[in-house]
Amino acid sequence: MIMEEQKKKKVLCVGLVCLDIINVVDKYPEEDTDSRCLSQRWQRGGNASNSCTVLSLLGAPCAFMGSLAAGPVAENLPDVTAEDFSKVDLHQFKWIHWEGRNAVEQVKMIQQVVTYNGTLPQEQRITVSVEIEKIREPLYQLFPHGDVVFVSKDVARHFGFLSAEAALRGFYSRVKQGAVLICAWAEKGADALGPDGVLVHSDAFPPENLVDTLGAGDTFNSAVIFTLSNGGSLQDALTFGCRVAGAKCGFHGYDGIAEKFTNDCPKS
Repeated sequence: MIMEEQKKKKVLCVGLVCLDIINVVDKYPEEDTDSRCLSQRWQRGGNASNSCTVLSLLGAPCAFMGSLAAGPVAENLPDVTAEDFSKVDLHQFKWIHWEGRNAVEQVKMIQQVVTYNGTLPQEQRITVSVEIEKIREPLYQLFPHGDVVFVSKDVARHFGFLSAEAALRGFYSRVKQGAVLICAWAEKGADALGPDGVLVHSDAFPPENLVDTLGAGDTFNSAVIFTLSNGGSLQDALTFGCRVAGAKCGFHGYDGIAEKFTNDCPKS
């Protein structure tokens, strides 16, 4: 009964929603030149928002928490605070993912989840994941606060690591005991390292024609979360993440994900 109830619970993504304005051109523009735009589209974006979109398309019950504007365009929207988060009914979630932003407040939010988890048996606790994507010193304090930690290629290279494996070995001492650390490396695929010390790898699955890479990292993260939150293995999660992210690069936006993967999602 508990397992069935847990399966029905949602994944919550906390972070940014924004407006992406995408111009399509026939080739990458050279510096100081003009290029004719073939088409333009406006698309909802933001890491947490994108991840929530993909989770929904894969069939996961999910929710988004962030600042929304009354109109189509807005500036200076505030980030979610720990006070905002304290009003959330945590009972409805099995997994909460934070896009690294205002890290000091986000650590306080995660501590609220830790306190909540302390009142529950292991199988009913919320899994916490964090994404450290941007090269910003304050974000690195998130490393020890995730059960699953996604670290970007950009951050890894900033620290001098030249491969996903090197980054995982180098960063793993920063995560908490028992955590899983994941690093995607574009066309090289993705690697993960868990508490057993065994490196897990998946090759990339590039599309036949590269069309749109915007949001590919968010797609990877959400496909990994989808698999793990449904009881899949780390290897299955990495492979599925690379497959979905690779396919997403072959079409504009995200709608094609539902068509390609809803009948092929890993099941618990």
